Amino acid sequence: MSKTLIRGAELLGGEPQDVLIDGETIIQVGAGLSAEGAEVVEAGGKVLLPGLVDLHTHLREPGREDSETVLTGTRAAASGGYTAVFAMANTFPVADTAGVVEQVWRLGKEHGYCDVRPIGAVTVGLEGQKLAELGAMHESAAGVTVFSDDGKCVHDAVIMRRALEYVKAFDGVVAQHAQEPRLTEGAQMNEGVVSAELGLGGWPAVAEESVIARDVLLADHVGSRVHICHLSTAGSVEIVRWAKSRGIRVTAEVTPHHLLLTDELVRSYNPVYKVNPPLRTERDVLALREALADGTIDIVATDHAPHPHEDKDCEWAAAAMGMVGLETALSVVQETMVDTGLLDWAGVADRMSHAPARIGRAEGHGRPVSAGEPANLTLVDTAYRGPVDPAGFASRSRNTPYEGRELPGRVTHTWLRGKATLVDGKLT
Repeated sequence: MSKTLIRGAELLGGEPQDVLIDGETIIQVGAGLSAEGAEVVEAGGKVLLPGLVDLHTHLREPGREDSETVLTGTRAAASGGYTAVFAMANTFPVADTAGVVEQVWRLGKEHGYCDVRPIGAVTVGLEGQKLAELGAMHESAAGVTVFSDDGKCVHDAVIMRRALEYVKAFDGVVAQHAQEPRLTEGAQMNEGVVSAELGLGGWPAVAEESVIARDVLLADHVGSRVHICHLSTAGSVEIVRWAKSRGIRVTAEVTPHHLLLTDELVRSYNPVYKVNPPLRTERDVLALREALADGTIDIVATDHAPHPHEDKDCEWAAAAMGMVGLETALSVVQETMVDTGLLDWAGVADRMSHAPARIGRAEGHGRPVSAGEPANLTLVDTAYRGPVDPAGFASRSRNTPYEGRELPGRVTHTWLRGKATLVDGKLT
């Protein structure tokens, strides 16, 4: 088995340490390490983190391979420092059976750039009418623990209650796309001053907040786990904060783009800024940052949503909703949370590795960088700053809102169980 010596890395942003990997495992962490025959990676001035875990990724396969595949999506993940991603169920066919989730899981195993943990649909066909095969998906080779109709809301309270009751039996979690459908009919952007001035249909904050309020109460009633996808408003933060103070088993995520971008960008009518939930106000952005810092929001999840060129290169009303995010997530978190002093790198490791792995029950991921642990690691050049160039993305799609924007930080190396998937910024 091969050995790798990472020399002089700032472990979680702290004092420089050497990390020795033998095969799939970290065997030693300390100063002045040496190992005969080991490949040496000089990491002075760079920050070493546990491999990142994304609880919310759209890989599009099967059915929309024109926008992304498991191969291209996991290559993008490795480029962004991720060693595990959870693949959402809104594929064609929908991942609502053991057969489909096993197909996605096996594709991830074959390609080997990161671990792929399929998310199962809550309802058959994402139609919100009948529970999908939750138990069969959990018992399958894919071992599904997270279930979501993301892209659509489980709007029926009875169906949501039944799902929460069902997954409780095997410590699963329902991840809710909180969007009351009747309140968002025809919605094109955040409802507020900008939507009124532009004459675009508004997506009100209450459409998100009302569903979160209902679901935390349901989770409390059932005694089950609920996870809130892409939380985006200051009001949603207050509801989750209240629920946690009551001991309700709720967790929540925020996307990088909701930490940085606001609805003012929609004035350009550039469909690259069209996303669900929509970009919100500066007040919301600041509330989300504060909530991520204090732990009210548990994790950062990308909601990586690739679309082919033709689905975005059109008029605003006809454009698809979504942004790619795997390859820029860590940079955006550095800009909004680390460089602002709201989080240190240990906090980033918690929000982007430890906590998402814990919520999704991703065994072997989100572990400490210490002897005896799996060598799932990412090395970051935090001093780097440069413009985002989507032409260099590993993702099949290019719908990034950051094109040409200068962002800090660059992932230089990623290791999946000791095997380098990214070296000097290039995929292996």
